[in-house]
Amino acid sequence: MVLPFDITEYQNRLDKTKKRMEENGLEVLCITNPSNMNYLTGYDAWSFYVHQMLIVIIDEPQPLWIGRTMDANGAKATTWIYNDNVIAYPDYYVHSDVYHPMDFIGEILREIGQGNRRTGVELEQFYFTAKSFQRLQAALPDAVFSDASNLVGYVRLIKSEQEIEYMRRAGIIVDEAMRKTIDYIQPGVRENDAVAKLYYHLISGTPEYGGDYPAIVPMMPTGDHTSMPHLTWSDQPFQENSPVVIETAGCYKRYHVPMARTISLGEPGERLNYVASVVEEGIRNTLEVIRPGARCSDLEAAWRNSIKQYGFEKEARLGYSTGLSYPPDWGEHTVSIRKDDHTVLEPNMTFHIIPALWFENDGIEISTTFRVTETGYELFTTHPLELIRKESFGFNTDSISS
Repeated sequence: MVLPFDITEYQNRLDKTKKRMEENGLEVLCITNPSNMNYLTGYDAWSFYVHQMLIVIIDEPQPLWIGRTMDANGAKATTWIYNDNVIAYPDYYVHSDVYHPMDFIGEILREIGQGNRRTGVELEQFYFTAKSFQRLQAALPDAVFSDASNLVGYVRLIKSEQEIEYMRRAGIIVDEAMRKTIDYIQPGVRENDAVAKLYYHLISGTPEYGGDYPAIVPMMPTGDHTSMPHLTWSDQPFQENSPVVIETAGCYKRYHVPMARTISLGEPGERLNYVASVVEEGIRNTLEVIRPGARCSDLEAAWRNSIKQYGFEKEARLGYSTGLSYPPDWGEHTVSIRKDDHTVLEPNMTFHIIPALWFENDGIEISTTFRVTETGYELFTTHPLELIRKESFGFNTDSISS
């Protein structure tokens, strides 16, 4: 299997991770975030629903991968590490009330002389449970544990040129999928059929390259439900003179480019038109601030001040870093675009910026993903950053695969 990146890039990532470990006083790093596993080794499989771990040891040249027996061959096939560094636990550890994979992992670490070292674990991580930490602590009573939830995440913050190229491809995929889905949506079409159309184009990609599954399913609130941004879809038909929000992402080699658009099925009402104009202006004002040396809080301030003059405010953050990810989220869980995050922007940082407003009975979402360049920014998508108006309808009889 061909790795997505040259081995030297993986080794460089590992070196940077070890440097951060040293700065944080860590000798062993226990990684359970599948995105971080992929980032450091290339490992790519839907195996994260059972316990698995990548272990980086400060004075060892390669990490250890420990996981379920049936997944070990996948780890050997998709990573650059030696086969001897892939260790499998028997299946009786899976979903057992008696055995736990962390018992096995702790035993391995003791056997190789790592049982009494300063050890970092990803406490704030979806696939590292409270029971996992309890069992690992019990298995390694002489280890000194500390939280290293975002250690690898901050290494990932600045993308390589190859990562940026993968995100550009994801942007092309989501642009085309969004365009074709918007063309397909009209009154009478069922929401689930529109999502099927969207998924088809997200995965089929382009003639040159296919797409991957996004870390989040499409979100598609309609009508009054546009005030509820994380609703998905139903089997009900779209209604005329009703707004529709689509939030999704293109994904290539696990690299995501999210985007959201709001559609008006028919002439939008006065309120939607007005709110859309406020959001569109706010987006323009925010994009003008993006450049190396600016802070995330500067972007948030530009947005906040822009909408404030019209009497609006947004409680939620304006955006977040994004890129390589697995379910259930395409965000990197490190930097946010909010007023109390003063992270300085650097070239090849990448963000999903979502200047959206939600009210009691309605809402609007228009979002884009950008990278910071040497002089400003690059958008990964080309869809106009504005409310999409569909004011005339005629039945679209295209097949779902068109």
